[in-house]
Amino acid sequence: MAATNQRSTFWQSITQPWDLLIIGGGITGAGILREASRLGLKALLVEQRDFAWGTSSRSSKLVHGGLRYLKQGKFGLTLASVRERQELLQEGPGLIDPLGFLLSVYKGDFPGRWTFALGLTIYDLLALHWDHAYYSPEDFTQLAPYVARADLQCGFRYGDAQTDDARLTLRILQEACAAAQGNACAINYVRAESLIQAGGKVTGALLHDLESGERAEVHACVVINATGAWVDQLRCQLGAERVIRPLRGSHLLFPASRLPLQQAVSFLHPLDRRPVFIFPWEGVTLVGTTDVDHAADLNEEPAISPAEVSYLMAAVASEFPSLDLGLDDVLSTLAGVRPVIGSGQMDPSKESREHIVWEEGGLLTVTGGKLTTFRLIAQDAIRAVRHHFPGLLELEHNPPVLDPVNLTLPASPELAEPTRRRLLGRYGAQAPRLVAAACSGELEPIPGTHTLWAELRWAARAEQVCHLDDLLLRRTRLGLLMQQGGAAIFPQLQRICQQELGWSAKSWKVELTRYQTLWQRCYSLPPHEQIPPWREPVRQALAARAAQPSLPRRAIRHAIRPMLLALVFAGLGFLGYWLYRRNKRK
Repeated sequence: MAATNQRSTFWQSITQPWDLLIIGGGITGAGILREASRLGLKALLVEQRDFAWGTSSRSSKLVHGGLRYLKQGKFGLTLASVRERQELLQEGPGLIDPLGFLLSVYKGDFPGRWTFALGLTIYDLLALHWDHAYYSPEDFTQLAPYVARADLQCGFRYGDAQTDDARLTLRILQEACAAAQGNACAINYVRAESLIQAGGKVTGALLHDLESGERAEVHACVVINATGAWVDQLRCQLGAERVIRPLRGSHLLFPASRLPLQQAVSFLHPLDRRPVFIFPWEGVTLVGTTDVDHAADLNEEPAISPAEVSYLMAAVASEFPSLDLGLDDVLSTLAGVRPVIGSGQMDPSKESREHIVWEEGGLLTVTGGKLTTFRLIAQDAIRAVRHHFPGLLELEHNPPVLDPVNLTLPASPELAEPTRRRLLGRYGAQAPRLVAAACSGELEPIPGTHTLWAELRWAARAEQVCHLDDLLLRRTRLGLLMQQGGAAIFPQLQRICQQELGWSAKSWKVELTRYQTLWQRCYSLPPHEQIPPWREPVRQALAARAAQPSLPRRAIRHAIRPMLLALVFAGLGFLGYWLYRRNKRK
């Protein structure tokens, strides 16, 4: 990555030949750039908006193994995910942190108690880490005092993890560029307008710098399409058929004071029995997620729909009725589009979340997958192109996901241990420079958040910020965490932007107007009168659940048979791993 004032200098040399041209600056593109830099490839990454602008800043913030994928028989995906989750937890403290999940089970729920117990056992065996427990209704309500108690049969606790997805993407990009010492570069607001072809093969792209208006032809041995939900836009230039089914996942964010939680709570939505979660994140409480077809123009920033708001409010009302939460309690909203390969499923939630890598006319397309497994996706992409580079080093079997951070921050009474851990996790090797750049009082957190004033200054100075939404929605998440998108800090923020970005008073006003318009359209609630009522549908659904008879044993056996097979598979895997470790010690 380059600072904003280095973009013009970098652009002048962008036409040099490259080994890889990676189009797309989300977590997939960042992961590919990182793996390419490990092998010494000369790689350029371009992103038409901001880094992590798409799905990689709008995910559910979870680094998880995908417990629900066990029900679908996706054992390989779950195994890969739980192993990557454990690696990330070990390597990225302060950026990837443990998150306890409380799973409530009510009368009439299916899956029920025994199915969940079996699934969690498999989940822990795959992770080689026993981390779940069963609770009676009385004990469960001690852990989650605000959950609905009517018809509560029992509860479970299990472990997963959470992150700031945008900061994870940025750290991967920074480490890729630092490791390559000039042979890997990433630049935002550069659009690949058209592919360049020679001899029936893609050899480069015509790039358009959206900030300066300049255009340049860039050539590379391999062009990789890592644009997520947008991959069809490039593929269609080659005459390929569309394969992506864009699915929108939306979230509501509440102040922690109105929806207080110490751990995540997961439960089945009363209207359609889909898993829903509510968990603490960055000092607020996040509710998600929906899973609906996204029919809007992908080039327009996605926003939550009135029906999705009603759906998520129904979830909150059913699980936390005593809190009497309403629309006025909502702090902000967040909507993202998932890149899912369409297979014709009627239910969007049944579409596969596995990634896919394929080549067409010399263009390598990489899409799908989960945030948790981005390293595995990147390695698959590198394997698919290595035949273009004879003599290329072999991929390491299990390289670190993140660079080790063997640093200490300057001693300061302002930096408590949790703050130090957070800065090292989010900024890695750059954390000491961030602290050193802070002005007086800027190592204090912005009121009501965990974010330091110094993080705003550092992002503006060194992280290729071009617009105010880059700073408030991705470099930091203040636009999601504060009332009205952070309006209370605009005067202080103006001074920082003028000092670090050289914005005039007129430029600031233009950026502020642009940001506020964007926030109102895409990060706040739709007009209240457009949102369907949710309280009565929830009341009816809960009454129907209470009156529902138990499922016949045959149906239960049919549902848990795949999990029993998975249990055998996981148990054998655990035994094999234990025998391997025992023999290794001998």
